[in-house]
Amino acid sequence: MKVGLTPTFRMSASQLCAVLFCALAAGQTLSAWLWHSSGSLTDSDPVVVQVVVEEPPANESVEPRVLDVSDLPSHRLRAEAAVVYNPETNEIVWGTDVQQQRPIASITKVMTALVVLDQQIDLTRDVVVSARDVRRASTTYLRRRERVTLDNLMHLALIASDNAAARVLARATGLGTKEFIRLMNQKANELGLQDTQFVDPSGLHENNLSTPYDVARLITTASREPTIARIMRNKTYRLRTSRRGLTIRNTNRLLRGSYSIQAGKTGYIDEAGFCLATVVKLPGKDPLAVVVLGAGSNAGRFREVRRLVDWVSTKGQSLIEPVTLRAD
Repeated sequence: MKVGLTPTFRMSASQLCAVLFCALAAGQTLSAWLWHSSGSLTDSDPVVVQVVVEEPPANESVEPRVLDVSDLPSHRLRAEAAVVYNPETNEIVWGTDVQQQRPIASITKVMTALVVLDQQIDLTRDVVVSARDVRRASTTYLRRRERVTLDNLMHLALIASDNAAARVLARATGLGTKEFIRLMNQKANELGLQDTQFVDPSGLHENNLSTPYDVARLITTASREPTIARIMRNKTYRLRTSRRGLTIRNTNRLLRGSYSIQAGKTGYIDEAGFCLATVVKLPGKDPLAVVVLGAGSNAGRFREVRRLVDWVSTKGQSLIEPVTLRAD
């Protein structure tokens, strides 16, 4: 799809080279036609340039660049699949089985929250928890017939991974379960998450599927949504329902460590194993989305993310240098 056929510009040859370099570095296709009246081209000669920038449709996934780590010390992963992804450059810094589709459990709630916000509903509104919301919810702080605000439900779903809260959020949009799930899958398509599918808003179903690469882009999207990112960065949160006060603790233990965490979500069901998606900001570097799927234990998923971040920031530091400083 062609975007923005620009007017004609006059620039020097060196300026043209700079424009071409920036466009190519951004991963865009650039076609330029040059007209010049004389023979040889010098930097002082004006160049008439007409530029057409071509970008893929919004729902078309651009293949990431996979960085070569063959010359670096290897990293051993103790989980089923993982990726370290730089969203600023669309580069896979490190990964294994990055395109393998797997259950993602409660990481599903990230998409639930995005779709809820898309509906632009009033988050201060109260809703009543129904018996159906809490039935077989596995993990929930909620009780039937109590009232709770949508904002508090967002905190419960994203901080405490409360399954009933995710169900109530979907119901409160007034869309109906089937339509809400359709919008979850539509949103995935809009984000270019081609290997992702959803079948329920909580993540309890094993057919909520994605890949480490898609999950990395999903958690990146969440980190750029101020309401969601703010909620995800809370270590603890206090709220009140119509009946009682509650204090919930974030399931993402990385918040209690030394890393600068911009967003994160845990997930677990038997079929998925222990999962974690997070966005980490290292000093002076681009934010990195780090995803671990199918770890063997709750502690193991956090350990694997820490090991990956430590590896990238030490042995793999050359992989996350700004583009202009890289040897390749």
